[in-house]
Amino acid sequence: APVRSTTPICSDKRASEGNMKIIDRTRNGVTFLSADGFEAAGGVAHGVSTRLGGVSTGIYESMDLGTTRGDEPGHVRENYRRFFAAIGADADSIAMSNQIHSDLVRPVTCADVKRDLYDVEPYEVDGLVTDIPGVSLVVFGADCLPVLFYDPVRRVAAAAHAGWRGAAGGIVYKTVRRMQELFGTDPGDLRAAIGAAIGPCCFETDADVPQALEAALGAEAEPYITRRGPKWHVDLKGVNARWLEKAGVRQIDVSPDCTACHPELYWSHRRMGQARGAQIAMICL
Repeated sequence: APVRSTTPICSDKRASEGNMKIIDRTRNGVTFLSADGFEAAGGVAHGVSTRLGGVSTGIYESMDLGTTRGDEPGHVRENYRRFFAAIGADADSIAMSNQIHSDLVRPVTCADVKRDLYDVEPYEVDGLVTDIPGVSLVVFGADCLPVLFYDPVRRVAAAAHAGWRGAAGGIVYKTVRRMQELFGTDPGDLRAAIGAAIGPCCFETDADVPQALEAALGAEAEPYITRRGPKWHVDLKGVNARWLEKAGVRQIDVSPDCTACHPELYWSHRRMGQARGAQIAMICL
C-alpha cells in the first residue's frame, strides 16, 4: 500500500507533472517507487530505490546501492539483496554499465550479466535494452533521471540514465529507437516511467545547460527553462518526457519528487556532494 502522498512536492512543477502515476510502496521494510502503468501491464519486475530499508551506516544510511561510493561492500550487497527481494527479482542476474552522461544505448545479452556485483563493467553507456527474461537492467542516479521502458507486446525492457547531457543528446529518444530497431517495438505499445530526480526548483544552472537543450530541441525546450536573475532553472523531467513524446511514446508515468528537496528520502549530488550513496532503478522481464 502507498506509504505517503504523491502530491508534487516542488513548488515549480511545470511540464514535469505528466501523468504522475509513480507510487511509493514498502515491502519487508524497503521503500521504493513503482510505475502504475507497468504494474497494470504485468509481466515485469521493476522499481526505483529510496534511502529507506537498508543496512548501511554513517553518511550512507541506509539503502545505499552505489558500488563505487566507498560504502562497506558487505552492506551494499545486503542492500541489493533486500531491494531485489522487495521488488521480486533475482539479485544474481544484474547487468549495469559505467555511466558517462552519454546518448549511447547497449543491447544486453547473457554475457553482460555480472558474475559479481563489484565486477568492473567493460563498456561505457547510459542506456541498456534487452529481451532476455530474468536479466535485471540497473541504472544509477542521485539527481539525474532514472528512466525505465517496457514493451509488453514484444516483451522488451530498457533502462536509461538521463542527466542534462543525456537529455541534450536525446538518450531516452534513442533508447526507444534502439528498441524499435532491435526488437520491433511499436512506440505506441511502449510504457515509460521517470523516477525521482532533481526538479526545476533545485536544478539551477548557468547558460550552458539551456543552450545545449535549445540546440537539441529548438523552441520545444523553452517551456522547460526559466531564467531567474543570472541563473536558469531547468525541468529535466519535462524535457525527457518531451523526448519520449517525440519518439511516439504516449504512456509516461512521472514521479513528482525532487531528490534535492528531500534528502531524507533520496540521495542528491546537488545537496550532498560526494559524501553520499546512490539510488538505482531496475527492470526485469
